[in-house]
Amino acid sequence: MDTEHKLIAELRRGVLQIASLALMRHPAYGYQLLKDLAAHGFETEEGTLYPVLRRLEQQGLVRSSWETSGARPRKYYETTSAGRTALHDLLGEFEEIARGLATLVDRGGRDV
Repeated sequence: MDTEHKLIAELRRGVLQIASLALMRHPAYGYQLLKDLAAHGFETEEGTLYPVLRRLEQQGLVRSSWETSGARPRKYYETTSAGRTALHDLLGEFEEIARGLATLVDRGGRDV
């Protein structure tokens, strides 16, 4: 992987938590989250997503439950009240960062 692709991967990993919290406002299982993330431009591998989900759950931002009534058991994830608050705060911070970055880029010209 060349340097540019590594930088892009790092940037995407940085916003994966925000994207995941946003998707989990409604219960979703892991594979569904992977598909939904990909549909919104966040191609993610299981080995990247599942550690994020475990970390968010350990932080109390996500809760999980098993659904065993279907053909095979699925673990569903959903944001908690603290997770929804964190999502709101993270989105505000992300917007502030994006505005600041846009100002920096505009000041230097977009011909980078």
